[in-house]
Amino acid sequence: MVGPPRGFIATIMPFFTSVRLSSTFKSFFASSKSGGIVLILCTLLSLALANSPFGPSWLGFWQQYVAGLSIEHWVNDALMAIFFLMIGLELERELYNGELSDLRNALLPILAAIGGIVVPASIHFAFNNGSPTQAGVGIPMATDIAFALGVLALLGSRVPASLKIFLTALAVMDDLGAIIVIALFYSTGLSVAYLAGALAVFALLVLMNRVLRVMALLPYLVGGALMWFLMLKSGVHATIAGVLLAFAIPYSARQDDEKSPSHRLEHLLHKPVAFLILPIFALANTGIVVGAGWAEELLSPNSLGIMLGLVAGKPVGIVLFSFAAVALGLCRLPLDLAWRHVIGAGLLGGIGFTMSIFITNLAFTGAPDAINASKMAILLASLTAGVAGFVWLKMRGAPTPVDDDPDTLDFDAAR
Repeated sequence: MVGPPRGFIATIMPFFTSVRLSSTFKSFFASSKSGGIVLILCTLLSLALANSPFGPSWLGFWQQYVAGLSIEHWVNDALMAIFFLMIGLELERELYNGELSDLRNALLPILAAIGGIVVPASIHFAFNNGSPTQAGVGIPMATDIAFALGVLALLGSRVPASLKIFLTALAVMDDLGAIIVIALFYSTGLSVAYLAGALAVFALLVLMNRVLRVMALLPYLVGGALMWFLMLKSGVHATIAGVLLAFAIPYSARQDDEKSPSHRLEHLLHKPVAFLILPIFALANTGIVVGAGWAEELLSPNSLGIMLGLVAGKPVGIVLFSFAAVALGLCRLPLDLAWRHVIGAGLLGGIGFTMSIFITNLAFTGAPDAINASKMAILLASLTAGVAGFVWLKMRGAPTPVDDDPDTLDFDAAR
């Protein structure tokens, strides 16, 4: 197919390539770079302590009970609910003002995220179907936003601005898929009464927002804490309350409305989540004891399913589903992106870390050996995916004018 005249493209390119990044997005993206470094340091510290003479004391500390729950439980169910609250706020922003606000624009990251969920899960299922480790099928599904965007932040202006937005939208949708999987498949001992109570609190918060127009944050936070408690007792994982709370808090669709309760809360949460909650989560959950047979364990069906799902399944699923969506005319690539950029995003999508470890704890409750082996596979796969994505984008990720880019012209022919 003959593309549009070069002069026409040169004329319209500034309108498509001058991507406007909101102050909230810039703040989040900036915190991801340094937050990722802190996460790495906390992971290395936890690994070192777990395999030192202080290992038993270090691991035992997280199992001590406080107010009826272990410290690890408080971290994974309470602190991570705040992390999920921020994920929900980010998703809400994307739906109103971001890449997901327009259906045609949203279809690309949505379908890419679906591919990044289905293909890795299928790989793990193929290795573990019918075995005790089949429950780990959700482990390679999700992308770690902090680490993935942290890698992009290291590349700076050497990658297009649209790639940062695409990867953010992809990772948010990816995490939404993981949240749905957690709610549907990793809930235990369902209590209808407590669940009904949690949903009633959610309905009340929505009423306060939509009908009563309550704009103060405090009533929503108090209601969210109550909803979290009821969700914890219901058997549905308590972190889901964080996502529900995000969509109950008032949001202004005006990008410059910094007085919006949702905007203010998201801004307040960026640094605590990046520099406190996620590092504590890493300290509590990456105390992996490297035993004598750790290398052999990496060849187990569960470990292979996790590693291949993240390292191979993620990029294959993201790229294939993206290409199919474009080839079918459902959507198109932003004009400053080429397929090599999508491949880079797919590689970075294989950084599972936080969400993968989180799902591991749910999938193999009461099976410490399976949890330990899964976490080792996650760490190695995430490291491999991060390095591969960084090297690929450093070599091939430079922004290129669309009329000089053969990859983009190939896309035009595929439409």
